[in-house]
Amino acid sequence: MSEPFELSREFPAVVFVNPHAGAGRAGARLLEIREIFTAHKVPAEFLITESSQHLQSLVRGAIADGRRLLFALGGDGTFQGLANACFGSDVLLGLLPAGGGNDFALALGLPRNPGDAARAVLGGRPRQVDLLRARTSDGIERLYVGGGGMGLDADAARYAADQYRRWPGRWRYIAGLLHALRGFTPLRVRAEFSSGTDPVMEEIVLLAAIFNAPSYGARVRLAPQAEINDGWLDVAFVKDLSSFQVLTALLQLLRSGTLPEAYVKRARARCVVLSANRPCSFHCDGEILGAAPVQVEVVPQAIRVLAPVIT
Repeated sequence: MSEPFELSREFPAVVFVNPHAGAGRAGARLLEIREIFTAHKVPAEFLITESSQHLQSLVRGAIADGRRLLFALGGDGTFQGLANACFGSDVLLGLLPAGGGNDFALALGLPRNPGDAARAVLGGRPRQVDLLRARTSDGIERLYVGGGGMGLDADAARYAADQYRRWPGRWRYIAGLLHALRGFTPLRVRAEFSSGTDPVMEEIVLLAAIFNAPSYGARVRLAPQAEINDGWLDVAFVKDLSSFQVLTALLQLLRSGTLPEAYVKRARARCVVLSANRPCSFHCDGEILGAAPVQVEVVPQAIRVLAPVIT
C-alpha cells in the first residue's frame, strides 16, 4: 500500500473565488469553505475574481510568487479558467464545485454539496486528468475540461448563461434548449477524424458535441462512456428529430439526463475537426469560444487535480 498523501507538502494554498458562480452560490458558501480549510489545517488565501481575465491574471501572479496549490471555488467555467492559466506549470489543482452544472466535479467523483466536496478534495489525492484543446476558425484557442459543441447546443448555452443563469441545475440548460429550439434550423455537420474508428462522420443534426467528461449542462449525459483520464475525446451527434421525438427527448432529459440511444450517433478519437454547412459558433464548458470550423484534440494527463480517494 502506498503512503498517504499529505496536503501540507504543497503549501501554501490560494483559492480563486467566482462569487457569481451558481447564481451566487459560490459567494454564499465562502465562509463555510474557509472554515473547512481551517478545520483541515490547510492555510489558504481567498481571492475574489471579477472576470475570467481577472482570474487568469491572479493565477499567473500566484504561480510567479511560488504558489503551487491552487483551488477554484465556482463552476466548470471557473475551473476552466484556472486550468488555462496554469497549464504547463508544476502545480496541483483543486475544484470546489459551486456552479450551476458542476459536471467536471461529478466526473472527479466529488459530492454535489459544496461543503462535502471541499472535505473530499482536502482529503483527496493527486490525479492526472486530460483536457481538450479547441481551435476555432477565427484563431481562438482554449483548453476545456468537460464538454463543448455547436448547433442547438451553443445556442442553448448562450441563453442558459444569460436569460436563465439564475435557474437551478439542469433546468437552466433545458430552458436554454427550449428557447433555442424556436426557429432553429438543423445543420449538416461533418466530423473528420485523425484517429479512431472512422475517418469521417456526417449527419444532419440538432447539435454536435465533443466531450472529455461524460456529461455537461448539469448532468446531461451525452457521452456516458467518456472518461477524463483515458486519452480520448468522445463525439456525439444528436440527429435531426421530429417534434414528437423532441418532446420525448426533453422528457427523458428531465427525468434521467439522457437521450434515447437511437437519437445519438457517437465516435471516439484523439483529434477531430467539426465543420457545418452554415455559420455557427462553438462553445466549451458553456461559454462561447468562436466560429466553426473547430479543431478539438485531447491533451492527455494535462493537469494534476485533487480527487477523492476511491475505497
